[in-house]
Amino acid sequence: MKLRIRDNSVRLRLERGEVEQLRDDGLVSARTAFPGGRDFRYLVEASPASVKPGAFLSEGVITVRLPETTVLAWANSEQVSIEGEQLLDDDKLTILVEKDFACLAPREGEDESDMFPHPSANPAED
Repeated sequence: MKLRIRDNSVRLRLERGEVEQLRDDGLVSARTAFPGGRDFRYLVEASPASVKPGAFLSEGVITVRLPETTVLAWANSEQVSIEGEQLLDDDKLTILVEKDFACLAPREGEDESDMFPHPSANPAED
C-alpha cells in the first residue's frame, strides 16, 4: 500500500492482494519503521457503520475508514477509486483510495506483479 499526503489530502493506492484483503477481512495496514524502535502506521478499514469515507489520526496511526458496501462494490468492479471529503474546523480533508496500476514503462527494481493492469497498456482496437 502506498500513502501520499499533500496539504489536506490523503491518497492511498492498494495492490490487488490488498484490495482483496480489504474486501474479505475489512482491514489492510502498513508500517514504516524508524530509528529508536518507532514506527509510523496507516490502515484502511471497511466499516458497516460508516456512511462516507473518513480519516482519523490517533497515536501516530492514520486510519482511513470506508463504508463496507462501498468497498465491496469497488473491489468487485472496474471502478478505480473511492473518493470523499471530510469537513475540518475551517477547511476540508480530501480522501482518495485507489487501485494501484502497473506503470506503462517498467521501472528497474520495482515489483509490479500484484498491481492492477494499466487500462492504457492494451488499448482496445476499433
